[in-house]
Amino acid sequence: MTLAQNAGMEIVDYLLSAEKERREVVKVTEKYPDLTFAEAYVIQEKLLERKEQEGARRMGLKLGLTSKAKQEMMGVHEAIYGYLTDDMLVPEWKPLSTGQLIHPKAEPEMAFFIGEDLQGTGITAEDVLAVTRYVAAAIEVIDSRYLDFKFTLADVIADNCSSARFVVGSKWVSPVGLDLANLGVVMSKNGEVATVGAGAAVLGHPATSVAWAVNKLGEQGKGLRKGQIVLSGALTEAIAFEAGDHISVAVDRLGSVSLSCRE
Repeated sequence: MTLAQNAGMEIVDYLLSAEKERREVVKVTEKYPDLTFAEAYVIQEKLLERKEQEGARRMGLKLGLTSKAKQEMMGVHEAIYGYLTDDMLVPEWKPLSTGQLIHPKAEPEMAFFIGEDLQGTGITAEDVLAVTRYVAAAIEVIDSRYLDFKFTLADVIADNCSSARFVVGSKWVSPVGLDLANLGVVMSKNGEVATVGAGAAVLGHPATSVAWAVNKLGEQGKGLRKGQIVLSGALTEAIAFEAGDHISVAVDRLGSVSLSCRE
């Protein structure tokens, strides 16, 4: 089907109100079962435009479905992307209020700080590394608006890929000379190891993941801009948390980043 303009804006209102009211909603494809990925990205863009009208500013991108195993499980052949906005950024020293979220989960990430504009459709991991000023350990908080965190791929794209919050560590390191694929990561919850992984979990190399996103944006005449941040994708599976929990992520050579949670 071709999604009508009024239907697209209805979905935007539906998802934004669910986020603002901290309310779970039935997935969009219950009403629009033929929603395509292309239509979902159009809805995502309109959702971001609405957020910008309300004062938010785009800071960069986040990647999802960057694990080959997860792609096979979902029956898809590529990753997905969403946007980061300034109101999603949580300073490491400031506790996260879980009362603003529905059913949050934490994922360990590598953050890329982009030092020069990058656009095109033939971008490689090497091109990404060439314009990356720094990399850092990060935590992404995902928080789907959908009931029980259950959705199709089109649903999650429309919902800006479950984007909610993110924290970036204070140790920023040049990627020159670093083998990002072989950097190990440990995510802990309340002092106990929860998950372990490595950079290679993200499409074989985190910069490959970022390159994929640049190429997808390039198909629309868009790209990355100097000063933006890109979260390259989850290095391990996500873990749920609640008020009172403390999440920490340690990445070899990149140091650690932590997140404290309150009601």
